[in-house]
Amino acid sequence: MSTRSTQTVAGQHPVNSPFTAASTAEQVMDGIDLTGRTAVVTGGYAGLGLQTTRALTAAGAHVIVPARRPDLAREALAELAAPAGPPCEIIPMDLADLASVRAAAARIRESADRIDLLMAVAGVMATPERRVGPGWEYQLAVNHYGHFTLVSELYPLLRAAGATRGARVVVHSSAAHGITGFRRHDPHFRTGYDRWHAYGQSKTANVLFAVHLDALGREDGVRAFALHPGSNITGLQRELTHREQMELGWVDEQGTVIGKGFKSPSQGAATGLWAATSPLLAGRGGLYLEDCEVARVTDEQGPVDGGWVRAHAVDPPAAARLWELSVAATGTAPLS
Repeated sequence: MSTRSTQTVAGQHPVNSPFTAASTAEQVMDGIDLTGRTAVVTGGYAGLGLQTTRALTAAGAHVIVPARRPDLAREALAELAAPAGPPCEIIPMDLADLASVRAAAARIRESADRIDLLMAVAGVMATPERRVGPGWEYQLAVNHYGHFTLVSELYPLLRAAGATRGARVVVHSSAAHGITGFRRHDPHFRTGYDRWHAYGQSKTANVLFAVHLDALGREDGVRAFALHPGSNITGLQRELTHREQMELGWVDEQGTVIGKGFKSPSQGAATGLWAATSPLLAGRGGLYLEDCEVARVTDEQGPVDGGWVRAHAVDPPAAARLWELSVAATGTAPLS
């Protein structure tokens, strides 16, 4: 293991957070004042993203929500756009279409002079085999390439905030990163598709992205974190049938959530909000979080939840390699 790897692994230890797996978004944000701050929340109109947007606006932030379905986003966020509170700004964007991502980023650059928080919450899970762009596997394209491009395009605004008061990028990953590392030999599953391995790879990519983004951004005051939000039933499961969810032990025949340890949406959003705002994380970054705490590192045979992260997901050399591959694939310019 390299010196840098050792340094990163050494940083993966608990910081005595006062919050737990049971903590809610409201509890994490109690007393947090984000007046005058600007946040971007992908997927900020449904599921954990909606909970995140609600909590940030309640704390006084101006929230920009890039949305694949703008009409649905406007309907979901109408209550937050009341004159009594900061408005939400909705911008069309499809993470699977990099031209759409770049167009959304251009609109955000026109409307904001800095971004204090960028919350990458949107994602897809266990989809049937789909190809987008130049034949990319769909889950990797949406969960990683789309967010990689968005953050790269918005980096000047993150740096502007970082120079004065710090900026944070928070990437929703999953315990599913434990399924597989990044498959450099066949990242797009051209030799045979497995929807769960494709999901796991994209979630590993989310963590590696945060690791290297933090390494590049820390001198600019831009810190990055990845996290497992816990098990939740949201729109993320839309590609799974009810029968499949029952077989996995997530819900019963009536659709009631019965999965052990499953969280409410507010509890599911808590770790991301803690990552975005906790003073305990000041001066830290490139870390994987779970249950409002920094996770410990385990080997490839160890657990992938309960406060653990696999070593392959927080390895800086692997993160640097993925960054180079992502730049070449997306044609994104170096951070500036």
